[in-house]
Amino acid sequence: MEKVLTQKEALRLAITTLQNSGASKENAEPLAHGIIDAENQGIKSHGFHYLPIYCLHLKCEKVKGNANPSLIKISNVSYKVDADNGFAHRAISLGMEKLIPSAKENGISSLAITNSYNCGVLGYHTKNIAKEKLIAIGCTNAPASIAPLGGIKPVVGTNPISMAIYNKGDVKIIIDQSASVVAKSEISVRAKSGEKIPEGWAFGPDGKTTTDASIALKGTMAPAGGYKGFGMGLFVEIMSACLTGSNLGIEASSFANDQGGPPGTGQFFIAINPEKFSSTFEDKIEKIIQSIESQEKARVPGNKRIKNYKININSEVSIKEELYNKIISLNKS
Repeated sequence: MEKVLTQKEALRLAITTLQNSGASKENAEPLAHGIIDAENQGIKSHGFHYLPIYCLHLKCEKVKGNANPSLIKISNVSYKVDADNGFAHRAISLGMEKLIPSAKENGISSLAITNSYNCGVLGYHTKNIAKEKLIAIGCTNAPASIAPLGGIKPVVGTNPISMAIYNKGDVKIIIDQSASVVAKSEISVRAKSGEKIPEGWAFGPDGKTTTDASIALKGTMAPAGGYKGFGMGLFVEIMSACLTGSNLGIEASSFANDQGGPPGTGQFFIAINPEKFSSTFEDKIEKIIQSIESQEKARVPGNKRIKNYKININSEVSIKEELYNKIISLNKS
């Protein structure tokens, strides 16, 4: 059974639940929009599924509900936001107010976010930048969950990286991938349902592959492409934590439980105005897209979530009844 809500009802439910758990309106609204966007893109693991965890973190003060992020101008093309250990969404939105016009005028601009938190779907943020006819690049670090090749102790997180491209009227490409085979949230979903995970997704504490999601959460994530995945995770760690002055993955508290203080992770974004660099950019991108789509079973990265969004934005939002009831109980408590 599922509970069906209109888009407005779903957004209102997310905002109200966050506020009732301790978030100010200013901090609840940007995150709620991210939750609904994830639902519309078909990324359920980052939609309402994650709302109870956000509320748990508000109540145990792992994230500050009344955080007041502050922006620092480093130069005309570089900015930094201190998220004040609040939700990443508000801090990123604040930074984009400077990042986007700066990139349009100067050709390229960068934004660092420090003392931050789980930013949800990274591609949501790069998509918002790309809508402004810019190339968007973003990365974020996470609590350590991937061990280096030959090791069994995690050093870097799933550490996703994303690129979004606008071309000829719309965002056409969204690359959004973690350094692990799958996002850790996908394993969390299966651990709660008791469903097994495919072999090769994760390792147990002993370093051996496992199909038990609960054991996987106690071990490490499998890096995508072996040593190459760990290398990508390390790249993101340097950009998102070292460069922003945020906590390393080995220093950050878990995104999944109430243990420890604020995770204090970071994000880093780069926005580029392609018109400043190339007069043939749009044509080249279109040629790449056509070369992919001309193959029967091939699809452009992000194509599925873009199509889902266009369909679902005008549709109702469905939430599993058990999850809906849990969210309602959070409002009552």
